[in-house]
Amino acid sequence: MEALIPVINKLQDVFNTVGADAIQLPQIVVLGTQSSGKSSVIESLVGSDFLPRGTGIVTRRPLVLQLVYAPKDSTEHRSADDGTLELEQWGKFLHTKEKVYTNFQDIRKEIERETDRLAGANKGVCADPISLKIFSIKVVNLTLVDLPGITKVPVGDQPIDIENQIRELLFKHISNPNSIVLAVTSANTDMATSESIKMAKEVDPDGRRTLAVITKLDLMDAGTDAIDVLCGRVIPVKLGIVGVVNRSQQDIIDNKTIKDSLKDEATFLQRKYPTISTRNGTPYLAKTLNRLLMHHIRDCIPELKVRLNVMVSQFQSLLNSYGEDVSDKSQTLLQIITKFASAYCSTIEGTSRNIETTELCGGARICYIFHETFGRTLDSVHPLVGLTKMDILTAIRNATGPRPALFVPEVSFELLVKRQIRRLEDPSLRCVELVHEEMQRIVQHCGNEVQQEMLRFPRLHQRIVDVVTQLLRTRLPTTNSMVENLVAIELAYINTKHPDFQRDAALVSGLLKGTDNRNIDDNGSPIFRMKTGRTPPSGNPQPPNSLPNLLESVNNPNVNRDLRNEVLTNGVMDPNKVLSPIKPVNLLPEVPIQTSRKLSEREQHDCEVIERLIKSYFYIVRKSIQDSVPKAVMHFLVNFVKDNLQPELVTHLYKSDQAETLLNESEHIAQRRKEAADMLKALQRAGQIISEIRETHMW
Repeated sequence: MEALIPVINKLQDVFNTVGADAIQLPQIVVLGTQSSGKSSVIESLVGSDFLPRGTGIVTRRPLVLQLVYAPKDSTEHRSADDGTLELEQWGKFLHTKEKVYTNFQDIRKEIERETDRLAGANKGVCADPISLKIFSIKVVNLTLVDLPGITKVPVGDQPIDIENQIRELLFKHISNPNSIVLAVTSANTDMATSESIKMAKEVDPDGRRTLAVITKLDLMDAGTDAIDVLCGRVIPVKLGIVGVVNRSQQDIIDNKTIKDSLKDEATFLQRKYPTISTRNGTPYLAKTLNRLLMHHIRDCIPELKVRLNVMVSQFQSLLNSYGEDVSDKSQTLLQIITKFASAYCSTIEGTSRNIETTELCGGARICYIFHETFGRTLDSVHPLVGLTKMDILTAIRNATGPRPALFVPEVSFELLVKRQIRRLEDPSLRCVELVHEEMQRIVQHCGNEVQQEMLRFPRLHQRIVDVVTQLLRTRLPTTNSMVENLVAIELAYINTKHPDFQRDAALVSGLLKGTDNRNIDDNGSPIFRMKTGRTPPSGNPQPPNSLPNLLESVNNPNVNRDLRNEVLTNGVMDPNKVLSPIKPVNLLPEVPIQTSRKLSEREQHDCEVIERLIKSYFYIVRKSIQDSVPKAVMHFLVNFVKDNLQPELVTHLYKSDQAETLLNESEHIAQRRKEAADMLKALQRAGQIISEIRETHMW
């Protein structure tokens, strides 16, 4: 079982090389307030002075300290190459590689120098740990983490929130469920107010992994002792409470050795606490920590094995996603082009393996544009939008020329319905634009496996985007022209013989029954006045308000001027108007378009006929446009791009002189691959180390 701690030290070395803390290894975390004696306890365990000392906050970076028992006959830790065959103790830092420190004063200076390098020279704190390994014939195998002391008031360059920063740093280490918390408290303070015990209870409420250390037993007030505290009668701690005696500052100034200090400690405990002296002191603390750590490691090993296996699988998948180093760039380029074109088409067709579940994309979004966006937009275009009755009446008059409007002119219907049909062109072109935007957007959403390649080769990604963009851009004018032609085709010939329109026209004819029957033919359909200027049969009487019957009144100089203007303008006369002989007649009046006057019954009927016919024909055309525009977009844009994407990419990208530059890998991806490969090697090495533990070592 003694072999378990070296195993953890090996694992620590493996993961320190890649700077990873993904695996939470068993270790002892030393926790305490400033000047509580943490450094003295650690130095007593090592048997040498090597930690920085002074007033205020001294430990400003976590120190991961591995104590390795290296007997004189050890061939594993000693070698002639580094000159450690005859040494009693020496140290090595991770950041200085294989440099051997035989003078522990040099170790102290290196810790100070490395602390100042990242934490600054004026009391700043840094969370990056310093890794130190000490080999000695006087230590037991331990892994300790010395943390900055708990502080309250910022000094030097420390920020205002230094207390919170240090607490977060401490909690990060003591929250590790595989760590043993060594809570250090000085004996000359009340244990009930101990900050280290309080923090340990927050992360370990049951106390299953907390060991308390009471320092400075020799500094208690006269007449007091720590017997109740050491026996756990004040605050019980499951793993136990161990008392130690530290060297005083004067002892350090006088260069009192650790060996002498340990002798004095044993004498003090035997004299002051004879009944419990064997269960206190630095040697007992070292053995207790060694025993606790071994048992703790034994309990953690099975979980560590499972965790390692899971992470090996995860990092293997991650490394595979970054791809292998490119050997044949020409072949790789062709493979990526083919894969991208296939993924692009699959996204449009909806056959992609990785279907998006958070939003519509690709072919589904194009379908939505056709039948929801475009369809609803067309449905919202009213047949008579922007068309008033006065517009219709004006069109009827303009279509008759100098002749009076005896019939509903066919020309006015064509003029007005074409005006309304033109309103369908803008939504149709907008539909093309939306589909074009979605086709461009698919480049960024066409499969995770392709996206990884795109991130890996940014130049190739940019060139692929350029080729797709150019292909779409070349198809846009053709598609727009086709859509414009679809509307122009509808405008080119107004098919009044369309079966649906003829049925509606027959229904509209009922509107004119009961009025002037000259507007209805023998079949009950409305009669349109043709451009030939045909007049009705001579047998039909003129309506009382027709233009011939009004000439005499108009030429009468005593006729009211307003009435005369109305007759000349509208060709009708309201019988309710009263003639006034007061004002003379102006033979050249202005003919304004009246927008607010009341329409006559005849005008009202004519407008309603035109409105209903416009609605009928507009609905027919809108239905046709709604059906033909998506088909045109699919043929001229979507399907064309699908069919020609890969040939275009091959034509523009698959050239031997471009393969070298296009497949230059992103520095970011290269770095990520290296990190993943290093981590995978570390995990595999860690798995080998744990697998070497025989079952007999566990007990």
